[in-house]
Amino acid sequence: MPETILITKKLFSGYYGGDIVKDIELSVSSNEIVTVIGPNGAGKSTLIKTIAGLVPTREGNILFEDQRIDHLRASEIARLGIAYVPQEANVFRTLTVSENLEMGAWTLPEKKEQHAKQVYQLFPDLKERKNDRVGNLSGGQRQMVALGMALMVDPKILLLDEPSAGLSPKLVSEMFDIIKSVNQNGVSVLMVEQNAVQALKMSDRAYVLASGKIKLDGPASELLQNVEVRELYLGVSS
Repeated sequence: MPETILITKKLFSGYYGGDIVKDIELSVSSNEIVTVIGPNGAGKSTLIKTIAGLVPTREGNILFEDQRIDHLRASEIARLGIAYVPQEANVFRTLTVSENLEMGAWTLPEKKEQHAKQVYQLFPDLKERKNDRVGNLSGGQRQMVALGMALMVDPKILLLDEPSAGLSPKLVSEMFDIIKSVNQNGVSVLMVEQNAVQALKMSDRAYVLASGKIKLDGPASELLQNVEVRELYLGVSS
């Protein structure tokens, strides 16, 4: 059985004294892709930011490899091998591709050249443009840079917030293929994604979040066929 590496237990978190995510029980196993879907405003991004240490935990626990992390700073969580890629403001536009990757290697500076080589193998487009400023790249290439920066810390798990946001349909498929490739190399993935159909097709398990609470969870293939999920969250009539 795969080892469970990330668990939230009765997790409550939010801003300014209010709870946005409520009583969340979620897990991710090694080498697994888990997707959280749900309507806008459901609390998906808040959930993933809480795990990354960017939103305070108000109640409950977060465990990574059996260690509690809900009291740690975001920098300490990152050093444990948890890499977070936000939806927006996820690259340094005035820096070159290579400089962005170097910034991403802050926890393992001694391995930056080795890890950059691996990133360029995964993203050949970035190798060709490694000396270009990231602000001059396409939206899809900027997303590649953001993901590449996260991989520079040699993560055990990636926390991805809307990795397909703003991409063309063709680039969405390419981005999901890249995420699958990263996962096949031994990195677990917890992903929040509005492009729910494609996300479920590539995931092992999924959670449906609504009004800050988990309404459904299970194998992604089963949720993809669930009538309620298809009609309410996927926009597909049965």
